[in-house]
Amino acid sequence: MSEITKAIQLICDEKGLKYEEVLDAIQSALAAAFRKDFGNRQQNIKVIYDPETTKMKVWDEKEVVEDIAEDVLEKAQEELSSRREEALAEGRELTEEETEDLVKFNPKTQIMITPAKEINKKAKVGEILKIDLEVPGDFGRMAAQTAKQVVIQRLREAERNGAFEELKEQVGSMIHGVVQRRDRDGNLLIDLGKVTGVVPAEEQVQGEFYKPGSRLRFLILSVEMGKRGLEIKLSRSSNKMIETIFAEEIPEIAGGAVVIKGIARDPSHRAKVAVFTDDETIDPIGTCIGQRGSRINTIIAELGGEKIDVIHFNDNAETYIKNSLSPAKVQSVKLNEDAKEADVYVAADQYSLAIGRGGQNVRLASDLTGWKLNVVSETPVDAPVEEPAEVVEEVKIEEEKND
Repeated sequence: MSEITKAIQLICDEKGLKYEEVLDAIQSALAAAFRKDFGNRQQNIKVIYDPETTKMKVWDEKEVVEDIAEDVLEKAQEELSSRREEALAEGRELTEEETEDLVKFNPKTQIMITPAKEINKKAKVGEILKIDLEVPGDFGRMAAQTAKQVVIQRLREAERNGAFEELKEQVGSMIHGVVQRRDRDGNLLIDLGKVTGVVPAEEQVQGEFYKPGSRLRFLILSVEMGKRGLEIKLSRSSNKMIETIFAEEIPEIAGGAVVIKGIARDPSHRAKVAVFTDDETIDPIGTCIGQRGSRINTIIAELGGEKIDVIHFNDNAETYIKNSLSPAKVQSVKLNEDAKEADVYVAADQYSLAIGRGGQNVRLASDLTGWKLNVVSETPVDAPVEEPAEVVEEVKIEEEKND
């Protein structure tokens, strides 16, 4: 095995690339270098390089086409320029459909039949003509530099494409990342290993501190190949993040025995998750909570201490609304189907609990059910809103206190 072959294999091992990808990058680099120092822009240079012997073959590759008169080409070019100007005046780009009727000839990739026959008498229209070129003994310093730059660029592209193919399959799942910094627009840049992800300001959790160097989990919202390269959009505030974590921690949800019917969330503060199962042997809430809150505590820790209310989903709107206002106890519900509104009646001592601090509980319940909820106390209540009391469905992480 030659030293060059070993070097290529080393690059493959370091970058996780295929041998053929690196060799193709080198051949493209050599073609660009040859065209720059020994060829011209009208050549479609192709190179085959043997890393074992360091020998190479270089040729100019063109498609053979019918002869086209020079005046015909000139008229077609004039018409193309005219149409392009009209399109620009209209503020748009000229489409391919608008130029299909024009005669086209690309001297870089095509050659007319008459000059083609001067090179090869057996040349025919439609064939690919390979014009062998002499390989100089030394490409020169500038050619080597050009080759190096193209190789680096192609390796980056191959690495980026590999990351794209890998990550696009993970959209909607969680990924670990290290916080790098915040840019001028307030976006967070996250180191994902080989690539960098971005958490837009609207996908961040208000009040959550993102210290550079801290390792967190993020939801992959989208993976796209944009003009600036690979664009990975992440989130810490999406409802989908809760759904994904529930599926990771609760096998019954991952397996479909228990289904999440809805999520309402006030990121970093509180969330309501409606669950359902048609298996009478399964308690959906107990399944999500786990023994002594083991499962839900893990989820809460993953969300940075965000409180979670797990409630029963029900097809009956009145029952669902009652459940959604947990931990408050609802006495009755009066529905206005046309307006999609509901008056919810609670006892006086349950009023502040139903509303929640700053209206949080009723707001989340409304988001969860899709109904506008008006909480009504059976007796006037002038007392200030208090912190909701602790209930079974809401599990908090107990923090250890050192004496």
